[in-house]
Amino acid sequence: MNSKGGGGGRRGGRGGGAPQPETDFAQEIIAVDRVTRVMAGGKRMRFRACVAIGMPQGHRVGVGIAKGADVTGAVNKAVTQARKHLVAVPVYRESIPCPVEVKYKGAHILLKPAPAGTGVKVGGAVRTMLKLAQVSNVVGKNLGSSNKISNVRATLEAFRRLQQLPRPAETELSTETSV
Repeated sequence: MNSKGGGGGRRGGRGGGAPQPETDFAQEIIAVDRVTRVMAGGKRMRFRACVAIGMPQGHRVGVGIAKGADVTGAVNKAVTQARKHLVAVPVYRESIPCPVEVKYKGAHILLKPAPAGTGVKVGGAVRTMLKLAQVSNVVGKNLGSSNKISNVRATLEAFRRLQQLPRPAETELSTETSV
């Protein structure tokens, strides 16, 4: 038998290996745009998809932006990219721990914690990101651009800044030692 090609062997072959763990992500399509490029023979159309994903059992979100020849190809590429760039979202009493204001390019967003029962009171793509992160009570405002992709990236930057805050136990320890 020929050792090259065929099925099995050391390098795999036709799939058949151990199934990879597939965690279910909730996904939302933020935007799908048709983009064209002028070529020598005419215009070439492609599609750009911006997709946000969130983990149902954890407060983690990711965003992917990809282009493809058709919409499904672009969306699948964007989901793959989003899985590689997940960001953890700190949640305190079903809200964010403290107010955060972020400016990213033209987007300027403000997010504030809210008491239980308030809901998510912010519009556009920021609302989608907060829902995917399973943050139930937040008040916010889009102050800058209405560009969906810029607003999504500004929201991700806000989540990263919330991660960098000192933990409550650390602040209590630092005040005790200074007294």
